[in-house]
Amino acid sequence: MDRVPRELPGARAPHWLRALPWALLVVVETAQFLTPETVQLGFVFAVLPMLASLAYGMAGTLLVSTAIMLLLALPEARAEHISSGDLLALGLIGAVSTLLAWVRGRRNAQLVTVRTVAEAAQYAVLPPLPPRVGPVRCGALYQAAVHTALVGGDLYDVQPGPYGVRAVVADVKGHGLGAVSTVAALLGAFREAVLDEPELAGVAARMDRRLVVDAARREDAELFATALLLEFPTRGGGGRGAAEGAEPLAGTGGGPGGAGAEALAGTGGGPGGAGAEAGRGAEAGGADVVGGPGGAGAGAEAGGPGGGGPRPDGGPPVEARLLSCGHPPPFVVGRAGAREVAMESGPPLGLGLTRSAAPEPLTVALEPSCVLLAYTDGVTEARDASGRFYPLGERVRPEREPVALVRAVWRDLSAYTGEIADDVALLALRVDPGE
Repeated sequence: MDRVPRELPGARAPHWLRALPWALLVVVETAQFLTPETVQLGFVFAVLPMLASLAYGMAGTLLVSTAIMLLLALPEARAEHISSGDLLALGLIGAVSTLLAWVRGRRNAQLVTVRTVAEAAQYAVLPPLPPRVGPVRCGALYQAAVHTALVGGDLYDVQPGPYGVRAVVADVKGHGLGAVSTVAALLGAFREAVLDEPELAGVAARMDRRLVVDAARREDAELFATALLLEFPTRGGGGRGAAEGAEPLAGTGGGPGGAGAEALAGTGGGPGGAGAEAGRGAEAGGADVVGGPGGAGAGAEAGGPGGGGPRPDGGPPVEARLLSCGHPPPFVVGRAGAREVAMESGPPLGLGLTRSAAPEPLTVALEPSCVLLAYTDGVTEARDASGRFYPLGERVRPEREPVALVRAVWRDLSAYTGEIADDVALLALRVDPGE
């Protein structure tokens, strides 16, 4: 997983500030030699120790103060208007500046400790995503809206389980650090539900119940989240959806028209075996078949002669199940470009899905070279200087590797908008052929 790098402001003084006290010391002393005795520049020396306390620690500030005192104590460098009282005052200023540098150093050390603890807590909430979870290759990128924060109001996760590899991308109410507790609660509910619930609708209901309980405890009637759940089921299993979807997703038989009414992506048969009738089968079965030209997807959608032929890459069929709770649909990124998955969306989480019917998952058949790209609205609601929204579907470029895809989208999004004020999350998933 990539996180947009953030640095604590003022954690380390810039190089020009560290060099400024020494440069001013040389300039003031040189100017004192070149100007008449009536021009008094000694007051500038009083500024240098305080300036050094901003750029250095206690030792560096003490070194600058000592150098000033030694320089002014030398008869050759000491101006006539600088008296012993002036030297004493400069010594006191140097001592106070050294004390201030010590206090500032202690406060910086405390801030570093607090930041380290905060980063550890945020990484515990949203740990880095591994490049591979089971057969699924993963690429993710996250930017929180709050400067220096690692976690905000968006979340994603990919977890293996007995029913396959499941993933979630969600956007909770609000953004920044104020939404982290809700993010943590949803992630905990998701990670438990993927182990227990055989259906995606059950996972959504568990997450919804978590928000309903939290909203009642906080007395927040508007606590909700949009979420997109994804599932790559295990071969030959994975709950009711697998039992119902296996036959229409992978028809194997027949002569011309043999797999017409039922098959969505045939792997054998004559020309048109899963062609003209497959489109009607897709509508009846609620499945969206995606593929390259001439592959299972193209034949199933267009009814062309290539619909029932062998897959162009020789790989096995790849299934993905999608369930949206008020979340934007993902894009399928393939060789021909990006296409938004047409799917129905249920209500957002937190509105009581446990008391109503959860939305039905959509089964998608993909070529192994396709990548599913999910995102939060921080991507598509980002604007350029003229106020135009970022057109993700038009600007995304085909990329086989999920990590490279999310990085390319982030670079293009940053160039398009300049500065992004909302939480942004990107998650790209692809199943390797034969896995």
